[in-house]
Amino acid sequence: MKISNQLRRTNLAEYILYMWQVEDIIRAFDCSLQRITREYISRFDLDDEERDEHIDWYAGLISAMNREGCRERGHLSVNNKVLHDLQQRHDERLKADNSYSDEYYRVLPYIVELRKKGVDKSQHEIETCLNALYGTMLLRLQGKEVTPATTNAMKGISGLLGKLVKPMDN
Repeated sequence: MKISNQLRRTNLAEYILYMWQVEDIIRAFDCSLQRITREYISRFDLDDEERDEHIDWYAGLISAMNREGCRERGHLSVNNKVLHDLQQRHDERLKADNSYSDEYYRVLPYIVELRKKGVDKSQHEIETCLNALYGTMLLRLQGKEVTPATTNAMKGISGLLGKLVKPMDN
């Protein structure tokens, strides 16, 4: 909860990745607040007030996921809005920031390759990049091999997203 608030203020790309992880955590516990409280939140060293805040936060997210029909897949509208804002910022930066454009064209071959492999070819490039980073993170969490080529591509994509979330140089 505190992490999401901080990331939303400081790094929207990391915020999206964090919130996608939270959505998946909720799904892993079958959208059950009781299970999340008992099996997840209880593992953290929280005082009673912090514990209650976390429970309320997860309850709100579960309610929104049920209401918005993303209990099994998809993302909350609030997260999609942030993603849309990032995509718009990307489009604006391409036109106005030569340094960002240079980084984008350096990474573009990776994006093209990812889009060829992806299910949804209509995805915006920034969503493709974030999905690739999230997928790589999941592979690492599962202890699966990440090839050197993938690692290299993810470094380039991370660099692009890092430039995207920073203020433009004037």
